[in-house]
This record gives sequence, C-alpha cells and structure tokens, in this order.
Amino acid sequence: MSREGKISKAMARLIKNVTVHTLWIYVLAILARGSTYPYQVKKKIKDTFHFNPPTVTLYTVMYRLEKEGLIRKTENGSYEITEDGKIALKNASDTLKQLSETLDHI
Repeated sequence: MSREGKISKAMARLIKNVTVHTLWIYVLAILARGSTYPYQVKKKIKDTFHFNPPTVTLYTVMYRLEKEGLIRKTENGSYEITEDGKIALKNASDTLKQLSETLDHI
C-alpha cells in the first residue's frame, strides 16, 4: 500500500469517534428530515454520510435516544425527532461548527 493510502492509528480513532461514537447525531439529522423506520435510518446514514453503522449499534442508539426523549416511536412503528431532539441536534451542530472554526484558525 502506498504511503498516501495508509492512515495513522490516530486518524482511525478520529474516524471512529466522528462516526460510530457520535451516531446519535446522524440519527437525529436523518429524523429531522421526517419520520422513518430504523432500517431506513441505517440506509439513509449510509447514503447520506457514507458510512455503514453496525445494525445492533444503531438500534441501541435509537433505544437510548427514545429513553432520553430525543426521538419517539409513532403509532405506525416509525420514529420521529422530538422538540428536545431538535434542540440536541442544533447544539451538537453548533459545537461541531465551533470546533471546525477553531481548528481552521490554528
């Protein structure tokens, strides 16, 4: 593999931290576009954000988000974001933007 094709362990950790470890942000972002079913959330994350979260991890995250009141299950079995979820998504987005802006000025 060429030098350009290798990624450092630090970069691999960063990728995991901004994908799997922050999966809740991706779930809220997808549900902010409209209610949907968990298997569709997984597909939309893959199509939109270009990573494929493990199914068990996704369901665990969605379960926790529901328990925290950030998403809710509808009568037809789909999920939707709550007002608290919208606030959490906005806060997460603002935090990530601030981090990006700070790094851009280093």
